[in-house]
Amino acid sequence: MTVASPTTAMVLAAGIGSRMRPLTDTRPKALVEVAGRTLIDRVLDRLVEAGITRAVVNVHHFADAMEAHLARRKDLEIVISDERARLLDSGGGIRHAAAQLGRDPILVANIDSLWIEGDRPALETLKAAWSPVRMDILLLLVPRGRGIGFEGPQGFFRDGEGRLTHAVAPDPPTPYANVGFAILNPAILDTEPDGAFSIVPIWHRLQAKGRLYGAVMDGFWMHVGDPAAREATEARLNAASET
Repeated sequence: MTVASPTTAMVLAAGIGSRMRPLTDTRPKALVEVAGRTLIDRVLDRLVEAGITRAVVNVHHFADAMEAHLARRKDLEIVISDERARLLDSGGGIRHAAAQLGRDPILVANIDSLWIEGDRPALETLKAAWSPVRMDILLLLVPRGRGIGFEGPQGFFRDGEGRLTHAVAPDPPTPYANVGFAILNPAILDTEPDGAFSIVPIWHRLQAKGRLYGAVMDGFWMHVGDPAAREATEARLNAASET
């Protein structure tokens, strides 16, 4: 049976971007440019390529500027999830947008996650691995050594079937990091309370049930978390465009 790929995405773009200062003193992190294009536009470009036709984007820091910028995009429908009153973190942000997202599986994207494609587009790898019968969250992963911003031992172990175990301080270090993109069944948040909460405890709950999975990309990942990472990412992107 062919499984339908998500056509709606939740784009987590509301963060203040404290580590990106001073660049975020005058703009939201999502509007920081890398190699001449904003983070939010680079992520939306990837989503459009992957068949997403509707993106729900949460806003908080410099929200008016974000809304004005997003209004210029005409290649997909953009819906604003307003978090001006309070930041809701990763899980709370998705839960807050439940009515806008609908009941079908969605693609979740962080705006500080970029990559250079390998032999197969990363989001095609993610979509091909998705199985709603077996899993409730499917994370896009990158192997250690194939990215910028994979610091410390924390991350994921993955078994032969793709099931994940999240580990904070393992020995030896984990072989995989979370890229910040995933396919998710929105129903897993139905019992969560309104307000701010992280998605990480949801990972652990699903992990215990054997319903947290991962798909491994073959490209080079870049986590744009601070100005130094932005410069390193820009250099990588510019070098890749010249080859």
